Amino acid sequence: MNRRILTLMVALVPIVAFGVLLAVVTVPFVSLGPGPTFDTLGEVDGKQVVQIEGTQTYPTSGHLNMTTVSQRDDLTLGEALTLWLSGQEQLVPRDLVYPPGKSRDEVDKANNEDFKNSEDAAEYAALGYLGKYPKAVTIATVNDPGPSAGKLKPGDAIDNVNGTPVANVEQFTSLLKTTKPGDVVTIDYRRKNEPAGVAQVTLGKNKDRDYGFMGVAVLDAPWAPFEVNFNLANIGGPSAGLMFSLALVDKLTPGELVGNTFVAGTGTISLDGKVGPIGGITHKMAAARAAGATVFLVPAKNCVEATSDIPDGLKLVKVETLSSAVDALHAMTSGAPTPSC
Repeated sequence: MNRRILTLMVALVPIVAFGVLLAVVTVPFVSLGPGPTFDTLGEVDGKQVVQIEGTQTYPTSGHLNMTTVSQRDDLTLGEALTLWLSGQEQLVPRDLVYPPGKSRDEVDKANNEDFKNSEDAAEYAALGYLGKYPKAVTIATVNDPGPSAGKLKPGDAIDNVNGTPVANVEQFTSLLKTTKPGDVVTIDYRRKNEPAGVAQVTLGKNKDRDYGFMGVAVLDAPWAPFEVNFNLANIGGPSAGLMFSLALVDKLTPGELVGNTFVAGTGTISLDGKVGPIGGITHKMAAARAAGATVFLVPAKNCVEATSDIPDGLKLVKVETLSSAVDALHAMTSGAPTPSC
């Protein structure tokens, strides 16, 4: 064999081997980057993202976009290097996203539950802000199978137990503690977009208590007779809460909250309207600006990180509560100063 050819073949061996490594070997990292954004005042697949049925709503304009972080797993060495070199993606150890001992399905399920909880919290925070809807003992979840399955629904407000009024969860729990498994209790309830009703529930057993088990989780929350649905699927985590709440406030009140401005943002929301910090703020800001946003609502505790990498043309507005976010948007549309990071 010609010595030149032999030398070339020997030289190619590590190059080929490295190419195989790039294409085949996976790395223990996850890529995070800007994800899709969704206008909470708009539609997805022909449905309103925030849909209200059973009460008057008002016209809106502009945008109130919730933002997300894209996530890529099972990266090959070559993919990881390409994403890292792009400068738009962040590589983080996989254990930070998928903790050891938990499967991807378990983590995804937990994220979906967080998202559902954020929808509920957004509704209650908005109703509380509006101030027209008194609190009630509200059913958050119904165990299925369970004693109340098919009789009560999430969103029902419980008014009486065996004829005794209950104004809060403490009173409701105190009455249940006087029962035993097998007892039949009469529940007077209100249901959204339907007449009030009465349910007879035969209490079951639960290993964590010696009194009757009704199979519902309840909370003290503002209750309205109309129904709110959030029509976004496969969006995990709790960070859409603030933007969902703002969309509800905008739709349930006269006037336009953002005018013609393209506003985006992020932040968790608590039942009492407090805005909490989230992860991936700089990725979300980049996604918002790419979508056309000129204003971004930043949870106060994310301000330091947010100011480290502000996209050109994006104004940051600091928010701590739902009320302060609404006030800031009113100030923005009137030309007044807004809180800034």
